[in-house]
Amino acid sequence: MDLYEDILEMPRYTLRQHTPMSMQSRAAQFAPFAALTGFDEEIGEAARLTGDRHDLTEDALQKLNAALVWLSEHEPERPEIRVTYFQADALKAGGAYVTYTGRMRFLDEAEGKLKFTDGTAIPFRDLTGIHILHRKDESQ
Repeated sequence: MDLYEDILEMPRYTLRQHTPMSMQSRAAQFAPFAALTGFDEEIGEAARLTGDRHDLTEDALQKLNAALVWLSEHEPERPEIRVTYFQADALKAGGAYVTYTGRMRFLDEAEGKLKFTDGTAIPFRDLTGIHILHRKDESQ
């Protein structure tokens, strides 16, 4: 004879003054508990890496200046360009170098920004490189 075999088939005992707990309420007792709400997000933010801004060499500054001069001369053509710039992180020190491709709208010298047809504006001081993708031949 197995242990407890004599009581296995007996009905479950219930108290008359207490109604049995629903299955949903019973399940809620064993649900996982997050004691530190938001802790995972904080850890993820702390682990996210940012880089430092690097100073441009004289040669890189001259190339950047030449590209800006060319763009100012060909502003009405709205050339398609690819720019690399430093985007500062909103939450931490540092940032990341980002590449953006678009059609230039105009150089806003008053605000010091390069503006694109889709509304994107990139400050001149953050630019590190400009590559003109579709340069029309100047002899035509």
